[in-house]
Amino acid sequence: MSFLSRLPDIAFTKPLFCGILGNTLLSTVPGISGAGPTPEGTLWTPVLDAELVTRGAITSFPMKPNTPTGCPTPASITRAMMELSGIRPLFINAGLRHPPTVPCFDVYGDVGGDPRFGEAVPRASDLFSRGVMMGEILSDMSDLLVLGECVPGGTTTALCVLRSLGYNAAVSSSFANNPVTLKEEICRVALERIRDAGLSTPLDIVRYAGDPMMPVAAGIVKSYTGNLLLAGGTQMLAVCAVIKAMGGTLPTVVTTAYVRDDPSANVPALADKMGVEMIYVDPDFGALGHSGLARYCIGEVKEGMGAGGAMCLAHLTGHSADEIRNKILTSVSAYS
Repeated sequence: MSFLSRLPDIAFTKPLFCGILGNTLLSTVPGISGAGPTPEGTLWTPVLDAELVTRGAITSFPMKPNTPTGCPTPASITRAMMELSGIRPLFINAGLRHPPTVPCFDVYGDVGGDPRFGEAVPRASDLFSRGVMMGEILSDMSDLLVLGECVPGGTTTALCVLRSLGYNAAVSSSFANNPVTLKEEICRVALERIRDAGLSTPLDIVRYAGDPMMPVAAGIVKSYTGNLLLAGGTQMLAVCAVIKAMGGTLPTVVTTAYVRDDPSANVPALADKMGVEMIYVDPDFGALGHSGLARYCIGEVKEGMGAGGAMCLAHLTGHSADEIRNKILTSVSAYS
């Protein structure tokens, strides 16, 4: 496969990468998320990833940006692409447990709740409206927006929202072995609560079962006037499902070939069913001679912090596939 499955036909002069940061308490359920050293540690991950992408290092704790198996985090890839393309990233705090340590736009959201026990995003409508305002601000700043996210546990909220909106979704995972049974049980309880409440509108479903990133991203998509690429896998497809249910125009989604090829998920089929155009980035990490990056090829991590979109953005700004791979290899080797 080529580096990009399809080269988007877009013209731009002011590209921007923006990451939406958020938490859901689902990430603290043991076994749900591998995006952190411990279940409680996942609540720090968006803050630390934003530090890495912005500053080139994690500054809040003395730690390297690798999983326990030595797999470089997606944020380290996104950082490398920001350096290569010369783009200064922006972040939006959609609802974090810990205050961000880098400058962020703030839409004043709260941490997402566990959808088994209560409303997950009680102020989903407010966050959507603030997302619309953010889209207007970002439109003044850029004419190409690559919009990523960092929400540990977000593939499980994505499962709940996608199923509630009528899609037979199977979602990906940061684990090589997807905890499908645990996710399905959480989703079953959340869907029962939604059915019992008689909910059907997309923002009500996000209110009951989503996470704070979703309504903010949907709002940005509604109002952004330039070229927009959503950077992510099943979590961004959940955002697209909300947009479609609201009658909006669906954006293109960019993710990695590792998400596309995940046998425990059905991303290409889900995108086709929804009518979403997908672009897949294949960085061929197995050929770089780095044992940690090679773990992406066996299904570990796969995607996150808009890494696929960041690689696509670097390519669109004139950098070859070889330049991108070499920059990633050089950057992550420095963290070893």
